[in-house]
Amino acid sequence: MSSKKRALTEFFSPNVQKRVKVSPASSSTQEAVKDQSFSSHLTYPFSVPELPSHIAEEISQGPAAEGDPINDQPDLDLLCFQPFISKSIEKDLFNFLRSQLFFYRVQYKIKRGGIETQINTPRYTTVFGLDETSRFAADGSIVEAATSKPVASNKYPTCRPRPIPQCLDELRKITEVFTNSSYNFCLVNYYATGTDSISYHSDDERFLGLDPAIASFSFGAKRDFLMKHKPVPPKDNDPTADQINNAKPLKLPLASGDMILMRGKTQANWLHSIPKRKGGESDKGRINITFRKAMVKGGTENYYQYNVGKGEVWKWDDVKKEMRPWQKG
Repeated sequence: MSSKKRALTEFFSPNVQKRVKVSPASSSTQEAVKDQSFSSHLTYPFSVPELPSHIAEEISQGPAAEGDPINDQPDLDLLCFQPFISKSIEKDLFNFLRSQLFFYRVQYKIKRGGIETQINTPRYTTVFGLDETSRFAADGSIVEAATSKPVASNKYPTCRPRPIPQCLDELRKITEVFTNSSYNFCLVNYYATGTDSISYHSDDERFLGLDPAIASFSFGAKRDFLMKHKPVPPKDNDPTADQINNAKPLKLPLASGDMILMRGKTQANWLHSIPKRKGGESDKGRINITFRKAMVKGGTENYYQYNVGKGEVWKWDDVKKEMRPWQKG
């Protein structure tokens, strides 16, 4: 992988060499009181500090390396940045996010074959954002995107949407620039040990629209990111099905600061997972951040149901070096 940083103009126009910087949201005046600046909202259990200035400044410079395409398998369209976040700040950013965000250990029930089963999510999760039909007003209230009028009180009956805090929104904005996509949701997973995992799945829900782009960041421990093509039924005299079913699975070891952009037909045709692992770095903790775009309110309700739920809030305890239930006051 190349370690050369790329500016916005270089990313879209190779003949232009001028480097472009995306300025952090904080003004110079705000920088002077950075340690006292927080993101707050009535739905947050506690306020979230803004990024330290040295992290925000480095993020604003853009990717630390060029994105390498991976598209040599049927229906696969990836862009892999190794790394996207500079090695000079990736550890600081990981420690900051782990210690300052609030998380949940979601439990929910599903029915399979008429039998109800309780699922205990094998990782810590949290989520921020709102689908395309609504937006947050300046005062933090939710309004209709088309009219700017307050949404009906029953528009989101199962959840309480909350805006993306500055510490994640700075990363979202620079990601939009260098992936040529827009995002309105940020999902955060914390894998505390190698036993925390996520099984094979695809982010192909209808509320994401056709051929969604999903940007996935890794921070902390290196973990394997596995991908395999969804099987297709064989057809007589159709070599395409055989070619697809013989597609090679992928194993991508993702280090801290790396980012994979999954786009095009990838979600419709490929599955991905973070498997359980023993030993090595896996017990040192890993944060995964994904940016995505929900088109309708069903996406909002889905993301909050499966990433917040109704459980207690967890926060990193820097003394005990583990997630602990958070208590107000």
